[in-house]
Amino acid sequence: MAAEHMLDVEVLTPEGEVFNGEVRQLSTRTEVGEIGILANHAPVLGALLPTTLRLHVSDSETKRYAQSHGWLQVFDNTARVLVEEAVAPEDLDAGALKEQLSDAERRLSESEAGTAEWSRAVKDKQRAETFLRIAQG
Repeated sequence: MAAEHMLDVEVLTPEGEVFNGEVRQLSTRTEVGEIGILANHAPVLGALLPTTLRLHVSDSETKRYAQSHGWLQVFDNTARVLVEEAVAPEDLDAGALKEQLSDAERRLSESEAGTAEWSRAVKDKQRAETFLRIAQG
């Protein structure tokens, strides 16, 4: 259990656990805006959008990840970030992300609004744009 001023955090992807530990604050982006989670936060369930996930481990250390779509659950002083991807910024490949963005834009222009293909292309475009911004610093 986390210390009184700390929050237990798990960051999980389909490939496995990316982070598990105590932090002072978790900062991310939900569909309704930015959110910061501190110790003893009220319960939350929110849909996440691509952004930079920031885990403030201490006053001098912040772990950052390029976060894709997913969910945030906060309950009983534990936060779970369940996302499709969580990648360290230094592991992002700007060239590959530009290709992914181009592919998503092509699929978006070729699909009919409201279809499953269109929705997937929108999500892929959001992810590629955000990850590219993170990769470029």
